[in-house]
Amino acid sequence: MSSAAVEQPLDLPASKAGVTMWTQHLRLLGLAVAAILILFWRDGLAMLDAWWNVSTYNHCLLIVPIIIWLVQQRREELAKITPMIWAPGLLWMAAASVGWLLGEAAGVSFARQLGLVMMLQGAVITLLGVKIMRGLIFPICYSFFLVPFGEEFVPFLQTITAKMSMTFLGWTDIPAFIDGVFISTPTGYFEVAEACSGVKFLIAMVAYGALVTNLCFQSWKRRALFLIAAVAVPVLANGIRAFGTIYIAHHTTTDFASGFDHIFYGWFFFAFVLALVMAIGWPFFDRKIDEPMIDGDAIERRASVQSKLTPKAAMIVMAAMIAAPVLWTSTLAAQNSTVPDKIALPTVAGWERVDYRPLFDWQPRFDGANHQLLGRYRNPSSGVQVDLAIAVYDRQEDGREIVGYGQGAFDPGSEWSWSRNLAAPDSGKAIQITAPGPVVRDVQSFYRVGNRLTGSGSTVKIETLKSKLLGGNQQAVAVLISAEKIDEDGPTASMDAFRKALGPIDKLADEMAGLR
Repeated sequence: MSSAAVEQPLDLPASKAGVTMWTQHLRLLGLAVAAILILFWRDGLAMLDAWWNVSTYNHCLLIVPIIIWLVQQRREELAKITPMIWAPGLLWMAAASVGWLLGEAAGVSFARQLGLVMMLQGAVITLLGVKIMRGLIFPICYSFFLVPFGEEFVPFLQTITAKMSMTFLGWTDIPAFIDGVFISTPTGYFEVAEACSGVKFLIAMVAYGALVTNLCFQSWKRRALFLIAAVAVPVLANGIRAFGTIYIAHHTTTDFASGFDHIFYGWFFFAFVLALVMAIGWPFFDRKIDEPMIDGDAIERRASVQSKLTPKAAMIVMAAMIAAPVLWTSTLAAQNSTVPDKIALPTVAGWERVDYRPLFDWQPRFDGANHQLLGRYRNPSSGVQVDLAIAVYDRQEDGREIVGYGQGAFDPGSEWSWSRNLAAPDSGKAIQITAPGPVVRDVQSFYRVGNRLTGSGSTVKIETLKSKLLGGNQQAVAVLISAEKIDEDGPTASMDAFRKALGPIDKLADEMAGLR
């Protein structure tokens, strides 16, 4: 956005005085943007990596060119507005700085990247002023789509798609049974996998829908209804697509249905739904094609309070705001946080260690852990077997978070898939995962951070944030109890018995971290 304005600043205003004002303010903005990107280059690089390498966020590569184009659309009208320093814009910068600090402390990359984008927005608002902000309000807000987000909705969308498929199968009298996100029919066994959740298309459609609402509508009611359609139609269409795959497999073969789905989804589905959403909204477009996006004269005439903050003072205050969180976290990161050089799986009364021979290879994923252990225990009297996994971190940092997408009970890059959430044990979390076969496994997860034992990822983030901001033990430990489902009753009873014999999990976690 700002870079587009810097390219030809002298063409913007009609008067020489206007040229001088725009030149001064755009130079300051260029310096501020460069300083922010240099200081937070890791977060910027992480965003770029996600745009390029994660298919869910490939559409983000188009957001920057779109923002530049949106600014160019408003270029002539912006030339009629006089830029000025606007001190209240520093409040947005302060919120961005605090947000980045919290994200860094809690190990939440989304918060850090959101903070980076908000800092860039704050620089525009502060250095160009409230009137320019009014003229650029949509491009500024649209820049939020630069932040990769949405993967956390995958389990929800998988569940919705599976339930819609079951509804449609019922309407067509095809007998089916659902277990989490797995559907069985007389023809075969189908999984509504992450790739089938529709999250990639949905996120892109939300960004596209927001753009269309600005370009094609003036009525806020029509904008809201179109955006709702841009969300609802892809979700419904994805459910129909999943049902269609199962329906075709029922009347042909699973291989044929799978091949048809890949071709149809890859080449036609996106274009079809995009055209459908546009066809729904087309009759209601109420913005003329040659109508200016903003009225520069009207914005310039609006009264505004002249800021007493000088450009030099504004730059100094912004520099302090963006540097403060980096200096604070760097200081706290220097604190000592150690774990034992070696750890071993515990001895559990009434249970014996046996060779780990799973029906389908399973290993939790904890990137960057100092120690990872995995072993199998057997109860001699009943013969039941339970697996115990432990991961120990001396501290959490970027790329070494104990919870997050892809971390925990299973690796999404493996052949294991989330199936359903189960009743959680005290201070823990339980899920069911499935591998080809099918092989079904229950996993109970416990996390120890600070003085808190929990199964909640958000609680882990909060405790991590507290320990990093206020000081204290930085160690984090994950304890996972798991077992394969070999009968209809499931392994819950044997896992509960093992957990009871294991003793207090918080004590075990502290021992593994060297805190006891």
